[in-house]
Formats: sequence, structure tokens, C-alpha cells
Amino acid sequence: MRGKNKMRFGLLGKDIDYSFSKEYFSEKFQKEKLNHCYYENFDLADLSNFKMILQTAQLKGMNVTIPYKQEVIPFLDNLDEVSKAIGAVNTIVFNKDGTTTGYNTDYIGFQKNIAPMITEKIKAALVLGTGGASKAVVYALHKMGIGTQYVSRKKSTNNLTYRDITDIILKDHKLIVNCTPLGTYPDIFQKPNLNYEQLTNDHVLFDLIYNPSETAFIKAGKKAGARTGNGENMLVVQAEASWRLWNR
Repeated sequence: MRGKNKMRFGLLGKDIDYSFSKEYFSEKFQKEKLNHCYYENFDLADLSNFKMILQTAQLKGMNVTIPYKQEVIPFLDNLDEVSKAIGAVNTIVFNKDGTTTGYNTDYIGFQKNIAPMITEKIKAALVLGTGGASKAVVYALHKMGIGTQYVSRKKSTNNLTYRDITDIILKDHKLIVNCTPLGTYPDIFQKPNLNYEQLTNDHVLFDLIYNPSETAFIKAGKKAGARTGNGENMLVVQAEASWRLWNR
């Protein structure tokens, strides 16, 4: 039967031994007795060989993680409207006609996880980082009617630097989302440079990092009385959204 043909899936990224996706999908395939499916990491130092992988790997679907969510776009044949609007891709579908289509399910995972934490006091958010993940976060927050401000190490017309974050800005932005790799394993003592003492129990800190489950960023927020969340369940939601796209 066609449905029992080998189905190959993978994760594109750099330094991804820690990755959630391979473990999650491998366990899913085993649990659901999908013995014809398998999932592997494509851990690439750069994308110089990615075109060859697209042409020869015989994949059905692929996830994309740091640092390639934006860089991968020129290699794809099509983008759906959401990934076009976001400007980043985390899911690739290999179509029956041999073309590839990029999608973004990150925003779905983030929106579902952050929505229960939003109160009427949260009108605006600081989004730390300017990579592909941050773009999905901003897209989701705008859909929810929440204003956003990018923060990065380098000044630009679109973002503030950490030095620009005054106590007033912290007061006005009661949601802070860390979309940077700061604090991820093994550099678990690092955190974004903010005045955490100015946070209150009206603030929400959300960290996309899930390894460790409680980052230095989250610990500092908790110490100040803020509510906190991380990206672990977000990954489950976006992974299942990817799975649905691959099997449409």
C-alpha cells in the first residue's frame, strides 16, 4: 500500500543535538505504530549544500529551526500567506509535484500558549531578538491586538537596544518575550540585560527556550513576582500543526 511507503521527515538547523523535534516525532511514530515514518536531523554549518538535500533526500516534510528560518526562504518554491507576512518559515512541505512550500506554525504554538496569560493590563510587549522566531511572535501578538517593540543588541530603525529600556518602558510593556538563545543549554546562567527589579506581578515573562525549562530569564522574573511561561508546550502545538500540514 502506498500509505506504508517509507516516509522521511527531518529538522534543518545548526548545532541541534539538543533539539526537541527529533525526540518528539520519533516517540510519536513509535507510540502510534507509524513504523514506516522516520525523522532525522540535518545539522548544517551553512546552507551551501541545502539545495542538494532538497533534490536528493526524498523527504515528505521538514521542520526548520535557528538560524535558518529566514535564510531558507530563497530555496523554496512557494510560501503560504502567513509565512510571507511573517517573513520566516519553520515548516516545509514537499509536494507531490516536486515543489516545496514553506509554512509557519510557530505563531500558532505561541499564540495558543500565551493567550491564557494575557490580562487587560497587557497592552504592549517587548520582543527580545529580531530573528525568525521573534517575527512569528510579533505576528501572533498583533493578531491579538497587542503592540510590540523589538529589542536587540544593535540599534536600528525597527528596534531599541537593551540600554534604551528605561523603567518607564518596562512599566508600559507588561509582556516580555525572549526570542534570543540567551540562557539555553549549556549557557544556562545567561539572560537578557534588563532591570528585572522593576518587574511586578502585572508582568508576564515568556521564554521560547525550553532547555532548561527554567532559564535565568524566567528565574529573574519569578523573583520579581512576574508570571512566567516557556516554549515547551508551544513546541508540541507547532509540531502537531506541522504534522497536519505534511499529511494533508
